[in-house]
Amino acid sequence: MEINQSKTINAWCMYDWANSVYAIVIKSSIFPVFYNTATQTAFDGDIVDFFGFQFVNTALYSFAISFSFLVVALISPLLSGIADYSSNKKAFMKFFTYLGAFSCIGLFFFTGENVEWAIICSVFASIGYTGSLVFYNSFLPIIATPDRHDMISAKGFSLGYVGSIILLIINLICISNPQWFGLENTALIARFSFLTVGIWWMGFAQITFRRLKEPNITINYSNSIIKSGYKEIVKVFKEVQSQPILKYFLTSFFFYSMGVQTVMYMAASFGSKELNLPGNKLILTIIIINAVAIIGSYAFAYISKKRTNKFALLNMLAIWVGICIYAYFVYTDYQFYVLAFVVGLVMGGIQSLSRSTYSKIMPQQSYDEASYFSFYDVTEKLAVVVGTFSYGFIEQ
Repeated sequence: MEINQSKTINAWCMYDWANSVYAIVIKSSIFPVFYNTATQTAFDGDIVDFFGFQFVNTALYSFAISFSFLVVALISPLLSGIADYSSNKKAFMKFFTYLGAFSCIGLFFFTGENVEWAIICSVFASIGYTGSLVFYNSFLPIIATPDRHDMISAKGFSLGYVGSIILLIINLICISNPQWFGLENTALIARFSFLTVGIWWMGFAQITFRRLKEPNITINYSNSIIKSGYKEIVKVFKEVQSQPILKYFLTSFFFYSMGVQTVMYMAASFGSKELNLPGNKLILTIIIINAVAIIGSYAFAYISKKRTNKFALLNMLAIWVGICIYAYFVYTDYQFYVLAFVVGLVMGGIQSLSRSTYSKIMPQQSYDEASYFSFYDVTEKLAVVVGTFSYGFIEQ
């Protein structure tokens, strides 16, 4: 595959456009709000019955997120090792894409009392989303040279924010006008929005799948493909251990991701339960966050170009610390909007620059892209596990 080809780069970026609707509609806005409302109505309060066990509804949801990320953290190193060995990254990326998209479609059948179905679909959707990113990210060093990684990564995230905002606004307009569809309440329309996510995700992903090609490499192993996958992971792990910059970056990335990702995943639940914000205001907040994130992605990519990635990352992390401290004192919807604006400004930049920075410091011209990126992804996933589980445990 030729490097720095605009058509290939644009097709790669389109996967952000395709899958980001899950992150916004399912992970951050409509589904958490619908889940809280539907379970409170079905169970006449916040306590739900899940396979005979009692949980606070939002705590159960945070545990589901933790579990899904733990599963991906456990299997992605093996899968990426196999992908490197078999030169078949795209096939794995397709599998997780379809798993996630069909799970989103499955959420259409959640009505409130069948909370087990909602949690199962949520877990598989999360596994599909996060699993596909392992292989998606691993294509970046294959399609472009390091000097272009920051802007390409920012372009991908920006496209994702634009696409997800478009679908979110469409769904929000429909939810706000049930009379257009001859309905008295918004529940069915909210459930229909989960269908649109799955269809959008699968549909636009085809652009990426058609254009991306595997690198022409031949790696010979005498053992089975699964054993070769493990051997690949062990080899890359030893290489990471011998490279201080990679090791220190992954360690620091773990700690700041724990805070950043937990804020992003649980913001809607926090606004709903602690601030008693209605669903329309919460979804408006999500739109603000993602609109501002487009600016933030490019702004911090520009700063990193003028200064360094380290300079940009450290400044964003300082802002994130301020965000968390300020959030402790938030009690009104207007204070929450201010918080959302600042979160959006640094959310896009921190995700985009973290990915591109890692792609720069990992060994170049390596055939182990998926395996190297699996360490990055596993670090992020374990951070989410610890952060979201802690949030759920405290609330429970």
